[in-house]
Amino acid sequence: MIDDPRGAIDYDETGDGPVIVFVPGSCSTGAAWRPVIASLGGRFRCVTTSLLGYGGSTERRTAANPSIAREAEMVEAVVRRAAGARNAPVHLVGHSFGGLVSLAVAMRDEVELASLTIAEAPAPDVLRTCGEPQLYRAFHDMTDRYFAAHQRGDANAIEAMVDFYGGAGTFASWPPRVRAYAVETTPVNILDWASAYDCVLSRGVLEAVTVPTLVLWGEHSHPAAQRANELLATHIPDAMLTTVTGASHFMIATHAADVARIVARHLADLMAEAA
Repeated sequence: MIDDPRGAIDYDETGDGPVIVFVPGSCSTGAAWRPVIASLGGRFRCVTTSLLGYGGSTERRTAANPSIAREAEMVEAVVRRAAGARNAPVHLVGHSFGGLVSLAVAMRDEVELASLTIAEAPAPDVLRTCGEPQLYRAFHDMTDRYFAAHQRGDANAIEAMVDFYGGAGTFASWPPRVRAYAVETTPVNILDWASAYDCVLSRGVLEAVTVPTLVLWGEHSHPAAQRANELLATHIPDAMLTTVTGASHFMIATHAADVARIVARHLADLMAEAA
């Protein structure tokens, strides 16, 4: 745990070697990365955290000010702790909303990153700024229905969001404790979406990112999510785009070994180039 003046931040680490900070998505904690970390076989020092409002990380945003900068500040604190006194290079890997927050960290350029991996970020604004109104509307229609259902008191309102990403029946297929945590943290997830829509992703902003970047998408993910991440890779200079075969949005759970292999290979290539 990091005892930050603005609120506690989840922090855990395991293994030795080059440092990777793993940022999970909404409705989860750093534990979501355990299958991927296990597949890495101890070759890296793996640091995990939880986003604001999840696990032990204290919420800093409000409905009136859902700025994604508050999330980025929290991850920057984790990166600084992970880098330590030796200022070791840190590879930042984020999934879903954690991927968007990790991108925000890179765009802010307040901490030094060795690389950035974005695993299917919810990035609706890049669809808006790059002239994809139908796909942008797909995101907005989903969140409008989801928010309205929550306001009506539908306890399972978040099911619509989960199934948008994973396909029909995804939420129902989750273990009861996972579904229960998603329902419990629905108000936080709604705040996450406000933060996502707050994140401006113009071509100019993306073209200013200088961190070596890898973008992942799932072969069976929603077309709006696929296109948004394709556009991120297109406009971030020299970014690589890789499809996780057979996967959809929740790839770090369903295809952990594949994600670990792709990330490890990308980092190995970067380290070989730097040697």
